[in-house]
Amino acid sequence: MQLSGVGVSPGQVDGPRVVVAADLPEPASSPAPDDLGAEAGKIGPTAAEVAARLSDRARSVSGDARSVLETTAAMASDPALIASAEQLVRDRSLPAPRAVWEAAGEFMTALRAAGGYLAERARDVADVRDRIVAALLGLTPPGVPDLTSPSVLVARDLAPADTAGLDPELVLALVTSEGGPTSHTAILARALGIPAVVACAGVLDLSSPGLAVDGSAGTVSPSDGVVRALARTPRATWDGVGRLADGHRVKLLANVGSAADARAAASAGAEGIGLFRTEFCYLSATSEPTEAEQRAAYAAVLAPFAGKPVVVRTLDAGSDKPLAFLPMGAEPNPALGVRGLRVAFDRPELLDRQLAAIAAAAADTGAELSVMAPMVATAAEAAWFAAHARAAGIARAGVMIEIPAAALCAAEILAEVDFVSLGTNDLAQYVFAADRQLGAVAALNDPHQPALLRLVGMVATAGAAAGKPVGVCGEAAADPSLAPALAGLGVTSLSMNAVALAGVGSALRAVDLAACQDAAAKAR
Repeated sequence: MQLSGVGVSPGQVDGPRVVVAADLPEPASSPAPDDLGAEAGKIGPTAAEVAARLSDRARSVSGDARSVLETTAAMASDPALIASAEQLVRDRSLPAPRAVWEAAGEFMTALRAAGGYLAERARDVADVRDRIVAALLGLTPPGVPDLTSPSVLVARDLAPADTAGLDPELVLALVTSEGGPTSHTAILARALGIPAVVACAGVLDLSSPGLAVDGSAGTVSPSDGVVRALARTPRATWDGVGRLADGHRVKLLANVGSAADARAAASAGAEGIGLFRTEFCYLSATSEPTEAEQRAAYAAVLAPFAGKPVVVRTLDAGSDKPLAFLPMGAEPNPALGVRGLRVAFDRPELLDRQLAAIAAAAADTGAELSVMAPMVATAAEAAWFAAHARAAGIARAGVMIEIPAAALCAAEILAEVDFVSLGTNDLAQYVFAADRQLGAVAALNDPHQPALLRLVGMVATAGAAAGKPVGVCGEAAADPSLAPALAGLGVTSLSMNAVALAGVGSALRAVDLAACQDAAAKAR
């Protein structure tokens, strides 16, 4: 019997199967606490203890693992999450564990509704939730067990903090029943050199003593459990400069959504920020943040990249990515409705306030600023956005290419802006009509798909003709096996999760431009 999933990290191994414990069960909502103030007062210190333990773990490791653990620690101490849970205790007389559970659930719902990268961060919140709830209840949090011998780990999904702490000498492979090719688990597995298969339906139902895993083919088979490491990829190293073997430059940048992300990216050696998702600064807001509040939030993210290039994406919201202060109403197909830049057409003042705050934050930090708009479909929309950006005093304006129409009209769009960046996550969804959060169609969202790469090549060709940069900021950029093909297509920069930088940088350094162009021709 052989199961199929999506291979996200290459290598072939065989070994004993170890199943990761499931999430905590929901804590009870009764009995009501006798002292609501005292009960609410437990949450902040407990969250601080969890954050401190994660920070301690971060200090004991380095590189990718440290970056991920620091980010998770910051999430555990998020004042908005703590305040929401405390309010639930007071307003509804909930025990502290239940209040944390429900407060985290609200954040997770908002993230999943936002789609794309933000939806994937819901798993991080669930991990933080379980750690805080377990600490309040005096329980051991679920997660990866202590391994004493080499094993194949099997799970529904893995939190980044769990994956970051894995020992590649003991973890032969990772197999999850959920997730996709751009999930955090996939990216971390590649960074650690651990073969991995995700979206492998039925793997949790197997009872064999072992599993044979092929991370390249995406297959998993029952085995006798004898350890056989047939082929593994060594962990990559990188010197912090994105270039090919012949010196051809391809800048390697980071995707970030918070100050913690930015610090992790700087520590990982990113040459700049290729995508700052500003909606993270809005998720817990019940009213539109003031210009001063936005300025402070953006400055905290830009500060680690003083003197370096940063690309800030304006608010990506809509009825499929709801924000409490921005009611959009119901739409029959919200993924195809009013979202991204389209929201600003009826609310230009919202965009203008954000652009002013972004410009001020760049002035405060000394970052080399560019801004770009999401969900642009036409050259006229690109020109409209560029005019607003320049009116705010921002010299470099660009747009995301994530709608097939924009890719097909890239030359006209590039005539209106200074650069473009391909959001391959959404572009793949629209090209293949395949929800990237749905495991059943995960193979269609594999960034190696020729149809997607042909569109990337079209845009890169238009950029070369116009003499303007063309980047990729979707997680396709995080795949070391695809990076040479993207460079060969003519992409000038790749922006990714910070933990993927070393692997991509190492892969590019091993090939010259001619080899990349050959890889691109084959990939198309």
